Amino acid sequence: MTVLDGGLATHLEALGADLRDELWSAKLLVEDPSVIRQAHLDYFAAGAQVATTASYQASIPAFTRRGLDAAQAERLILLSVRLAAEARDASGGGTVAASVGPYGAALANGAEYTGDYDLDEDGLFAWHRDRWHILAGSGADLLACETIPSHAEARALRRLLDETPGTRVWVSFSCRDGERISDGTPLREAAALFAGHPGVVAVGVNCVAPRHVPSLIKEVTDVPVVVYPNSGEFWNAAEHRWEGLADPVEYGAAAAEWHAAGATLVGGCCRTTPEHIRRVREHLPG
Repeated sequence: MTVLDGGLATHLEALGADLRDELWSAKLLVEDPSVIRQAHLDYFAAGAQVATTASYQASIPAFTRRGLDAAQAERLILLSVRLAAEARDASGGGTVAASVGPYGAALANGAEYTGDYDLDEDGLFAWHRDRWHILAGSGADLLACETIPSHAEARALRRLLDETPGTRVWVSFSCRDGERISDGTPLREAAALFAGHPGVVAVGVNCVAPRHVPSLIKEVTDVPVVVYPNSGEFWNAAEHRWEGLADPVEYGAAAAEWHAAGATLVGGCCRTTPEHIRRVREHLPG
């Protein structure tokens, strides 16, 4: 059983960071790297065994739009891994998972929750390729392909995995309900792309409502399952605020149910905090 960390951006904001920016958490790689390191340290202190890097929204195009050149962008992407590794070492051990966010995150229009893309599989393969190779060679323990909403994007990532033998990954999808990923493809079909591959450590879901997790776990077969849903709150777009219950104690109890249902890597995504992870740690064995 492995306990992941929680929402990195959520905790960065709690630490005082202003993330109202196209780069989201990755803006701090430029402005204040030390606060990223502190966020990782806080999650390790709460019982997380994995630090997921601040590279979710980082990409060569995103940084070059800021006026940086490609070499500077690459250094910042590698910095995200170094900060997580420093926190891991200071905490006495753990795993560094280099975040590979979806193409939709770079669009900054919510497409990571719909899979409504303007690129086909070949275009997605090309878009991901530079960052993939940077992170695959970064020294991270594995790559965390997160919030993937599109079957075409999953196929592109599968091709990239074949380009980098020896790379270990988990792949987690965003989902529209308890059965399908965001573009409507059955999760069972999307997960099957990665079953049996020697580099795949887990397949599952993230950034989904907790209520969907038990049924989604059943859709992933022949591979270990990773789950890290949102807190249970939902975003009210009209009011520009989060609403609903986000009780860490209830989240921890739910995590025990997800583990009993078959998940072997469990953590949190948006609006989860070190306290959520502390409660997960309390409810899970090992």
